[in-house]
Amino acid sequence: MPHASRNLWPALAGFVAGGVLAWTACAADSTYFRSDAGVAAPGSGPLPADLDAPDTLCWRVPLEPGHSTPILADGRIFLTTYRAASRELATVALDQRSGRTLWRRAITVQHVEQTHPLGSPATATPACDGRRVFVFFGSHGLMAYGLDGRQLWDRPLGPFQDEYGAGSSPVLVGDRVVINQDHDTGSFLAAFDAATGQLIWKTARPDAVRSYSTPALWTHNGHSELLVAGALELAAYDPADGRRLWWINGLARIVIPTPVPAGERIYMASWAPGGDTGRRLALDAWPAALAKWDKNHDGKLSKAEIGDPEVLDRFYRMDLDQNGVLDEQEWNRHAEVFRRAQNAVLALQPSTDRGELPAGDVLWKYQRGIPYVATPLLDRGILWMAKEGGIVTRLDAADGRVLSTERAAGIGNYFASPVAGGGKVYLASEPGVVSVVAEQPDWKVISSRNFHERIYATPVIAGDRIYLRTEQALYCFRGL
Repeated sequence: MPHASRNLWPALAGFVAGGVLAWTACAADSTYFRSDAGVAAPGSGPLPADLDAPDTLCWRVPLEPGHSTPILADGRIFLTTYRAASRELATVALDQRSGRTLWRRAITVQHVEQTHPLGSPATATPACDGRRVFVFFGSHGLMAYGLDGRQLWDRPLGPFQDEYGAGSSPVLVGDRVVINQDHDTGSFLAAFDAATGQLIWKTARPDAVRSYSTPALWTHNGHSELLVAGALELAAYDPADGRRLWWINGLARIVIPTPVPAGERIYMASWAPGGDTGRRLALDAWPAALAKWDKNHDGKLSKAEIGDPEVLDRFYRMDLDQNGVLDEQEWNRHAEVFRRAQNAVLALQPSTDRGELPAGDVLWKYQRGIPYVATPLLDRGILWMAKEGGIVTRLDAADGRVLSTERAAGIGNYFASPVAGGGKVYLASEPGVVSVVAEQPDWKVISSRNFHERIYATPVIAGDRIYLRTEQALYCFRGL
């Protein structure tokens, strides 16, 4: 994936000399999706064992719909919402102690991006550097507000060619906001100045097809790296200028979970339909496809000609120029993605900071129980994965050994990522059931509660409180 453009800030020399430590210190004050790795800070707790228990609910405040995970900063809660009737995309700040709305800033867009039937135009989680809050809407772009709600800058970016919308969230690296957008065409990774919104660099990802993973920040050999997971490949980029540093293949054809860095290792889970061993989807060779369906013999395939529902379901993303027909190049590009896709969770320990990683850098691989959406949780040496059907797989992070495969109380999809604190793991299903499981070697379900409200956002832990967003409200529970 060649580097498309660089627009380095003037003080690059200063960064090279001593900026790595400054970036690391600043990053500790930043909050964005999974910046806490889903694990409560030391000293947190106690946390509630039973969300139905009396006196555990501090407050419940009604909210407009949205899938973004709340973030906490400076006594405030930030999240985004979408009001379909007026096409309003809003950034909302709430008081962390009471849930009272402090401010709401809405924008109305002419064109709201198309999303998956279960999706939302307010999907990306905000980010905050302690002075500013950054929000991204695929229908509009990247925006920054002061903590008091004053708009600071606005950088239009979307919409993108992707009928499922934009899912990746902004992350913070020092004094910049980084956003990754992988879609059917025009995929890129870009960094913006946090104070001004000015583009610092933008790196094209021409081989990346649609994926929705949020990047993660990792320190490798004393240097900060951006871990970007996309279709088929995990890659590391230099936050200074956007150069691709190293990469490894072996991912699914659509990637949604975020990379999980831990010390010298990285854990990467990816799964998409049609990538499991024994149940793989494959496209015919182009000549065979033409022989089967090209009724008008023009050397191309239209929707009306194709008789395979698997192809028709993917026609939009295959039709890169959106001219209503598929040519050989478009067909072969998608066929290659299917051929190379692998569903697995990988444990990596990169041995180099340049080029393609050798196969030996994959310490172990496991190919069952892989989540489609939810990012795995790593805590106390155990990797937790929650997937559709409420199947929870726990692996020994050291060697990939299966500790247990169980079923949580909530069935259905799992879009929220698991979180841990106070010796408990919280698992939230899309239909609205939250299971509390003991964080111990043996499987033990402590309690479960059915909210009867759909849950897409990941719970957030702070101190002795856990904040849980449904499609109807934001809840705050406390430990007793």
